[in-house]
Amino acid sequence: MLFFFVFVLFALLVGQLAYLQIINGSSFSEEVNSSSSTTVEGTVPRGMIYDSEGRIMVSNKANKAITYTKNVSVTSAQMEKVANVLATYIKADTSTLTKRQELDYFLANKQHLKRVNKLLTKKQLKLSANKLYKVELRAAKRVMPRLTSTQKTAAALYYKMNSASEFSTVYLKETGVTATEVAQVGEHLSSMPGVNLGTDWTNSYPNGKSMLSIIGSVSTSKQGLPQDSLSAYLTEGYSRNDRVGTSYLQKQYEDVLKGSKSQTKVTVNSNNQVSSAVKQYAGSAGENLNLTVDSKFQNDVAGIVKKYYQSAVSSGAASLSDGAYAVVMNPSTGAVLAMTGYKHNFKKNTITENALGTINQTFVMGSVVKPAMVLGALEDGVITTSNNTQPDVPIYLKGTPVKKSWYNIGAYSSLTAEHALEISSNIYMMRLAMKEGHAKYAANSYLNMDNDIFSKMRRYFGEFGLGIKTGIDLPGEVTGLEGATHNSYGALAVGSALDLSYGNYDAYTTMQLADYVSTVANNGYRMRPYLVQSITDSSRSSKSKSVLSVTQPEVMGKIGATQADVNLVKQGMWMTVHGSDSNRTVSALNDLNPGVAAKSGTAQTFAHSDPTDSSSSMVETTTISLIAFAPAKNPQIAVALVIPNLTSTAGEENTAMAHDIIQDYYKLHNIKKDSNYSTSQSTING
Repeated sequence: MLFFFVFVLFALLVGQLAYLQIINGSSFSEEVNSSSSTTVEGTVPRGMIYDSEGRIMVSNKANKAITYTKNVSVTSAQMEKVANVLATYIKADTSTLTKRQELDYFLANKQHLKRVNKLLTKKQLKLSANKLYKVELRAAKRVMPRLTSTQKTAAALYYKMNSASEFSTVYLKETGVTATEVAQVGEHLSSMPGVNLGTDWTNSYPNGKSMLSIIGSVSTSKQGLPQDSLSAYLTEGYSRNDRVGTSYLQKQYEDVLKGSKSQTKVTVNSNNQVSSAVKQYAGSAGENLNLTVDSKFQNDVAGIVKKYYQSAVSSGAASLSDGAYAVVMNPSTGAVLAMTGYKHNFKKNTITENALGTINQTFVMGSVVKPAMVLGALEDGVITTSNNTQPDVPIYLKGTPVKKSWYNIGAYSSLTAEHALEISSNIYMMRLAMKEGHAKYAANSYLNMDNDIFSKMRRYFGEFGLGIKTGIDLPGEVTGLEGATHNSYGALAVGSALDLSYGNYDAYTTMQLADYVSTVANNGYRMRPYLVQSITDSSRSSKSKSVLSVTQPEVMGKIGATQADVNLVKQGMWMTVHGSDSNRTVSALNDLNPGVAAKSGTAQTFAHSDPTDSSSSMVETTTISLIAFAPAKNPQIAVALVIPNLTSTAGEENTAMAHDIIQDYYKLHNIKKDSNYSTSQSTING
């Protein structure tokens, strides 16, 4: 019986062996000798950024780098060994090395791990892998000696190696790699599997950093993908340590600038060793951006704004001021020719570049909105080009201080629309608002207006882009800030509606102001501002670069006013500079030839008496602004600027800035003087 059972078992064993070796032997042999392949991607330089004249604003600088490509199934002990060898040849930054990273490096050594495990109980050694490692970390703290500087370098290198995924390449050192380090590492590559010499690409700025805050920044390989967009980038095929644009133009045009990574097919045999590596695609650098901005003019405008604002800060006039901002646009196309700004650091009493303040900071702009108010009234039909005279009598409301203009009461009995713009009459604008709101006015009594007065005026202002996003090709743009339409009792804030009519209520960005004056200059078309004129390929030869796309001017809207209405307002803006009334408000620009049209603004605003303390008391300040287009007859540029929260305006910084900006443009572009020009010219139309 026993012999029979042994015979049966032996027969079954022979049969199974025959099945494995004879019937399926070839397939098992193929599986043993099989190999797998994967595609490894390599980095490429990002696209470059040029100004409108072809000057390089952002280029790529190639830096020597030491890289590590993590092989499949590589162990912690193997990486620790490589890190120890490499640490004898290079220096690495250990300033951010944590205690946990030091412990991970210590436990990667087999001898150290055995020593630590001897301290653990049998019960602890039977824990799951994750729980066991936590126990090992606690035990390692008791026995790990203080690491030497070389060991800390090795720990930092090990951390980068261990953080990499299979077949991904990480930078072990990409900045400050010396020629000696390159030579030593290159000589000993065979003793450090996975380590190699490579190239890292970083941005450089050959013509300065005056537009750095607009151009934006790119993450480092250490920072990698931003956490708030990690999933989206990974879905698009990015690696965690890829460099990406993190702000403004670099972020807005990431898909254009990033380029196409190189692709190498790596084959791994059954022993998890790389058997071949074949480059299938060399990759291509990112495409280039060509901006609308002339860097020479941009630097000049930045210098002008900085000069006058620094003077105001030094004199104490800007002790409570947030900053100063300016935008220059082509009114016919919407192309941004310059945008700059400076932010006031109150603690240090210094100013720093902040061009982005032109799209993400809002201010109550003052009288610069008056041309829009007049055009809205013309569109609404409450005045016409032939019938627009209004009494210039102050408005007396019950329980409210008298509402008047900046000049003496009684200086004028009545005003036309052009004359009201010339001398910047608040009374005229308030009376327009009262007409639009069908107000029933009696001196020293309460004022009643239509409930839609705010929405009506804001709709007309919005036709020019005031209070709405302009659509500029930059992320982070904000809308305007609207004041309350009703008071704390729920009643319509009619006094605030009157304030809105002359620009002393809602807040706008400087870019919105530029879009607005451009709309007036080009006879009523609101253009979308843009910074990128075209995109070209990354060919090394500038002559052979092909244009991939060109930004076409885009009309965002057309105001409802007629050409005759626009001409009336343009004439009023011309008279603010060249009129005969001694109370005209922008006479400082009348020496510019060809002549310009403009409108200045002053708003009564408030700021904290101590800008560093949000709980400090509020004090009254003055915000000054200005809009202009030049030359007035055939506008090539539209200018908008603002300086908020000044304690005094003795220097008239807004008109001084505008004067120098326009003069610089005339000089840079060789604008010929008008031989028939004189400061007494009476019209710019026709």
